[in-house]
Amino acid sequence: MKRASVVNVQEFIDEHPFGRFQLLVFFMCFVIVLLDGFDTAAIGFIAPSLLTGWHLAKPDLAPVLSAALFGLAFGALVSGPLSDRVGRRSLIVGSVFLFGVASVVSGFSTNMAQLTVLRFMTGIGLGAAMANAVTMMDEFCPTRRRATVTSLMCCGFPLGAACGGLIAAWLVPHAGWRSVLMLGGVTPILHGILLMRKMPESVRFMVANGGPVARVRAILARISDEAVNARGFELTESAPVTGDNGLGLVLSRAYIVGSLMLWLAAFMGLLIIYALINWMPILLKDAGLSLKSATLISALFPLGGIGAVLCGALMDRFNANLVIAACYALAAISLFCIGVTAANVGLLVPVVLVSGVLMNTAQASMNALAAAFYPTEGRGTGVAWMLGMGRFGGIAGSFLVAELVRWHFTFAGVFAMIAVAGALSCIALLVKQLASRHVFRTMPDGVELLSR
Repeated sequence: MKRASVVNVQEFIDEHPFGRFQLLVFFMCFVIVLLDGFDTAAIGFIAPSLLTGWHLAKPDLAPVLSAALFGLAFGALVSGPLSDRVGRRSLIVGSVFLFGVASVVSGFSTNMAQLTVLRFMTGIGLGAAMANAVTMMDEFCPTRRRATVTSLMCCGFPLGAACGGLIAAWLVPHAGWRSVLMLGGVTPILHGILLMRKMPESVRFMVANGGPVARVRAILARISDEAVNARGFELTESAPVTGDNGLGLVLSRAYIVGSLMLWLAAFMGLLIIYALINWMPILLKDAGLSLKSATLISALFPLGGIGAVLCGALMDRFNANLVIAACYALAAISLFCIGVTAANVGLLVPVVLVSGVLMNTAQASMNALAAAFYPTEGRGTGVAWMLGMGRFGGIAGSFLVAELVRWHFTFAGVFAMIAVAGALSCIALLVKQLASRHVFRTMPDGVELLSR
């Protein structure tokens, strides 16, 4: 705290334990990301059933596989600047209800056109929910644990995708592919009710935007009673403050190179993840595995995201750019190895799991990296635009594999092409590290934002 009656919000959070209130915020955001992963991956796990039930050729799946990704990109790009203007809470609650309702309705689709439109609607909600959950969690975290906690929360995405595979493997034979979409819609609607009752607004956002002192005080009092007697609140940013906010800050001289490199790394990373989530069951089935084995082995890939917890701890201690770059480099090697082990299931299982650990760890950790890179005035936009630009990589991944299959690439050839994207993500973060060291040395220190 800087003065007896004026509380520095981040110092207050840093000085107190990560308690019950922050655990509640973490739980609510974790469930959002978990449901995001489940709903995003659901279409890939029901794809083989769509091929059979609607008599489709494999390339016909590309539009419906990518529809949610277009929605994800649109939802993230629009919601980020909005969250820096109107706050995080309202966008989180609204977006969770949107993707829940859209997913339920998509379960009643009777043709590909309907399902494609409804998956786009689902994607809009998913994109907005994920981006703002990351921003919200980051702004309630102590500085010393920010990357660890944010990365742990982001593990919900690959865990949700993995659960989607495991549940789909059981549910589709018993209740049909529509039941997977129904489950992926009803659960977010129920969670949205909890969010309406319990989700707070970000105190960092409120102070940065001159929010009511009484409201800030009430939220901080749930962390510690010491906030009750505060006359006012202030916020000191450790990152350079440019005088801009939202997209203007993200594209300012201090942040432009770093922003572009975050976008490139996220684009290539999500190209890999969505290509494999959507196509790995089909590719493995074509390689000679049974449908059940192909689905279960594919589910190991997103399950690997639990490694992001360790990566987050390393990011809090060492250079975050270099930690994630190393993960991408090792992921590229392991992805190449998947292509040459398809004939040996005994080797394929551990290689898929290792590649999933490395790839999903790197990608999940990108959220914490972006959140820490930007100050409060542009954090919502910065995180959301990185995720939004990354989603275009997911779109490219779906179409890339479709084209590679059309061109009769071998199983090994497909994975060799995908591995190149991992190497490009590594290079992007190395460039960001070099550029940030140069630019940030020339920028003035952060400024204080007061709310009285």
